[in-house]
Amino acid sequence: MNKNQNMHFDNLYQQHVNALTRHGKSKVTIDSYARAVRRIATYFDRCPDQLSQDDLKDYFTNLISTHSWSTVKIDRNGLQFFYKQVLDRDWQLVDLVKPPVIKTLPDILSSIEISAMINSTREARYQTFILTAYSMGLRLGETLNLKIGDIDAHYPRVHIRRGKGHKDRYVTLPSMTLTALRRYWISHRNPLLLFPAGKNADERVRAEKSMNRTGLQRAFKRIAQDCSIHKQVHIHTLRHSYGAHLVEHGLHLRALQEELGHACPKTTALYTQLTKPTMQNTLDLINAMVSKLTITLDGEV
Repeated sequence: MNKNQNMHFDNLYQQHVNALTRHGKSKVTIDSYARAVRRIATYFDRCPDQLSQDDLKDYFTNLISTHSWSTVKIDRNGLQFFYKQVLDRDWQLVDLVKPPVIKTLPDILSSIEISAMINSTREARYQTFILTAYSMGLRLGETLNLKIGDIDAHYPRVHIRRGKGHKDRYVTLPSMTLTALRRYWISHRNPLLLFPAGKNADERVRAEKSMNRTGLQRAFKRIAQDCSIHKQVHIHTLRHSYGAHLVEHGLHLRALQEELGHACPKTTALYTQLTKPTMQNTLDLINAMVSKLTITLDGEV
């Protein structure tokens, strides 16, 4: 793009970001939808308002072959928003770009594995973060955004502010987690944040932002590797493990739904598929059924 075209794109791009902000989209959604507009502009070296339907079809055909379906879906939604809210045009590609419905079950960490990860790192910030995220079933962003004023030691509970869907909720605060949070806060004494950014106490006490998300994810995977954990795990695995473990311990699904902040009980019901009692009961029943067969396995091998 030449200078004038770049200026035109920058103007439309800022309108896109402003519209996303006015619609109350989260920071993560704004970043993702904005990236979608930048990506397609870079691909064609043209402003998106100059693209034809055939251009868009070709673009998504290429995107499907080079990126995950998750990225394809995000870019489709981001460009749909751009065309409707910024260009005031109809979006015709929704029915042409349909990511497949894939239902997967997440890997679960055992209590032993979570303990090993906490104990294997000597950095208090990672120890405390892993314990906090697991013991309250928090999402990555929810844990990072925790502030001193969110901790209510009297009840005891934690106020999760603007979680997924911009919804607040209260979660139960275990005594071990409260002790760990107090111990870590004393090491940096930031006046607002529980997990401030910074390489040392001096930087953390002055920090106005929380720890870096990407760096935290990398550290988590590295700790898992050091513990010889070969499952496909990430920080959100701690939340899944929390849900599965509480079901194993007999917590009612309705109570778990409140703790996790699920809008739909069907989402919470997933954890009944991930528990040891459920799997063991299934195994016992299948073994009992198969054992009733009267067969002789004496064929030639």
